[in-house]
Amino acid sequence: MSFYFDIFVDALKIIVAVAVFFVWVVRYDNIKKEFIYYNLPNWLRDLVGILKISFAIMLQFQNIELILIGSIGIVVLMSGAVFTHIKIKSDFRNILPSITMLTVGLIILIYNIQIIQS
Repeated sequence: MSFYFDIFVDALKIIVAVAVFFVWVVRYDNIKKEFIYYNLPNWLRDLVGILKISFAIMLQFQNIELILIGSIGIVVLMSGAVFTHIKIKSDFRNILPSITMLTVGLIILIYNIQIIQS
């Protein structure tokens, strides 16, 4: 891998952590409203929040196994978010953040799988 791509992936990991913190801590009231609007239970909202924050933190370590778990977790959760948005027929504008975070998670995951394989 190139030095610049290494830096790019490290920046993506920081962006994930900042975005998750902002959405699930700073704007938590908005999350509560969204889960009510989507008719999803409070326990699921809380579980998703705990998992997203945990996975985003895992991405910040230098341990490849933790990074893999964190990126797989982000990919799984964001796949669920995209599926939920499609199921309820959200506008593309509302689906875009989930697709973006899913894509970022996939980039981090694939990058780290390639490191293991090399």
